Amino acid sequence: MTTLRQNDTNSPPTGNGIVPGRGGALDLLRFLAAMLIVLYHFGQDAPVSLEALHPVFGRGYLATDFFLILSGYVLGRAYGGQVLSGRIGPARFLGKRIQRLWPAQLIVLACLALIVMASGLVGISPQHPENYTPQAFAMQLVFAQAWGLPGGGGWNHQSWSLSALIVCYGAFPLLWSWISRMKSSVAMLSLGMLAVVGGDLLCVALLGRPIYDLPFQLGLLRAMPLFLLGLCIARVVEQNKPSLIVAPLLGWLAAATLVLLQVAGRFDLASIVAIAAVVLSCGRTPVAKPSRLIEEGAKLSFALFITHAVTGMLWFGALQALNARVDVPVGLQWALWAGSLPAALVMAIAFHHWVDTPVQAWLARRLNPRQAAVA
Repeated sequence: MTTLRQNDTNSPPTGNGIVPGRGGALDLLRFLAAMLIVLYHFGQDAPVSLEALHPVFGRGYLATDFFLILSGYVLGRAYGGQVLSGRIGPARFLGKRIQRLWPAQLIVLACLALIVMASGLVGISPQHPENYTPQAFAMQLVFAQAWGLPGGGGWNHQSWSLSALIVCYGAFPLLWSWISRMKSSVAMLSLGMLAVVGGDLLCVALLGRPIYDLPFQLGLLRAMPLFLLGLCIARVVEQNKPSLIVAPLLGWLAAATLVLLQVAGRFDLASIVAIAAVVLSCGRTPVAKPSRLIEEGAKLSFALFITHAVTGMLWFGALQALNARVDVPVGLQWALWAGSLPAALVMAIAFHHWVDTPVQAWLARRLNPRQAAVA
């Protein structure tokens, strides 16, 4: 989502020397959004597709939009000051982001490949074998599947957002320097929303589809305006806007509006505005009582995002084999499907603590020995 920087275990100081609050509303939303993405993808494998039960279950892509906005916001708050002061250059910043994301993607792709090969050895084919091509594997390996080239689907399919964000990360220092020249908070928020609305209009005019319905290989066109909107929100918060009285009211109003919009129907642009307002409100409102549990949940969000394709392949592959041999009652089918959600959480916990965190610590010692020694 982040990504998405929701996967970082520590928050570096912001441009104002303030550490973004952990264990608060944004961290809680980060975890909930990751679970919604899992539910969105797993819902297609339910005994009856969840979207067929209610259209709201088909709008999990809004959780991805939240992460794209949040990624711009968190990076702006965490690294904006370092960019403006010259303490971190574009190449080093992009290298840090790739170092954070690529090892996890590599490990997950390797796991998926092993599962596919092992299944083939025992005579079990994937449900959609066309999704597991060498070309798609290679494109996802280098995060190129959202750069306009076809053939990168399947495998760890949701990682298209990481592919798009890699480009956003490369552009971050230039975008932040440009936005930082603006003084008006209204102008900055207008710029962010204009990027989203303008991008939507261009996509409809040139591609015949709104920006929210673009195929994943054009994910960069979807991610860049949302990332820019997140950067604009970060700059507004750094200017201490809105006031501490208005910010909570704005957040509750935006959250209620978002819920009502989902009940009423599909209103993607209005939903984006509400999501942006929630991020602005939560980012501006100090964390009065940090929760360690919520903070740990937020740290798991990246692991949930990156690994749930592995969980889904194993879990629903096993259920498919069971249904082929046994007449499973419908009630039990639903219970077994529901078990996929805690299974995804367990997989994420194991990956975060026993794979991702040790790998990142090892890379830090190898690539940044001085920083690792200080930490």
